[in-house]
Amino acid sequence: MKTYGFGVDIGGTTVKLGLFRTTGELLDKWEIPTRKEDEGAHILPDVAASIKAKIEEKAIDADDVQGVGVGVPGPVTPEGVVRKCVNLGWGVFNVEETLSELTGYPVKAGNDANVAALGEMWQGAGKGAKNVVMVTLGTGVGGGVIIDGHIVAGATGAGGEIGHIPVCDTETIVCGCGKKGCLEQYASATGVVTLTKRTLEASNEPSSLRDLAEVTAKDTFDAAKAGDALAMNVLEQFGEILGKGLASVACVVNPEVFVIGGGVSKAGTIITDMVEKYYTPNTFHACREAQFKLAELGNDAGIYGCVQMIL
Repeated sequence: MKTYGFGVDIGGTTVKLGLFRTTGELLDKWEIPTRKEDEGAHILPDVAASIKAKIEEKAIDADDVQGVGVGVPGPVTPEGVVRKCVNLGWGVFNVEETLSELTGYPVKAGNDANVAALGEMWQGAGKGAKNVVMVTLGTGVGGGVIIDGHIVAGATGAGGEIGHIPVCDTETIVCGCGKKGCLEQYASATGVVTLTKRTLEASNEPSSLRDLAEVTAKDTFDAAKAGDALAMNVLEQFGEILGKGLASVACVVNPEVFVIGGGVSKAGTIITDMVEKYYTPNTFHACREAQFKLAELGNDAGIYGCVQMIL
């Protein structure tokens, strides 16, 4: 067994890199800019150069590196083919083969949300479980599905796109994906703001949120924690939509644990409590024992999951 592995989480602004022992210990982490000019042609050469520089800096025997795992913000097939990453300027190509040629090491690639789920299963909130669904609640809603310890990527790399489950037939606003009524239109930070504004407009109920020039998702969660009845109503709507959505997911993949991450999850256990409230009565009876936990690895989940892919 070789001693070291590298995790590379490619984002639209920065690339996060981690040097790990293959036991799971994070030895060092750092970032480099994501250079998206020239249709992202510089990104992988920059990653390779940074890895080689770290090997030299740490005086690591090059033959003692297991390989490189890489997460990208877009669909990735099980063969390592990226099927367009709009945020990076990439088209369709095999990222595993390309980065392997640049580094000289075996490379395994996956969607960034999927590898974050793998990281949480390996060393985070899902540790000890082999069947995990991670839901990332940020500007949008991402997801990752792990079955028997392995990422479910699907035929075209779109496995785990939980945010685009259709949940409302009457929605008039178009989601970023081009459809209407997607889960992320209600359960993301943007979605919580939408629900809040609609609830404020539909009711004359007094609320501290009416005093704010611009409402954020954090404002709504903070107001709910403080006992604001209107904010609590919004949170009930949020919990019902997400809880029922995850109840449907559970009927397909039957996870042991749902891990809730992303910026919205910083609101704390009020999220997991509310989602579980609506999940339990709406899912198949054999799926009701699933636990709900908040993510533990934060922004490092991706690099952990990337390394786990190559082990």
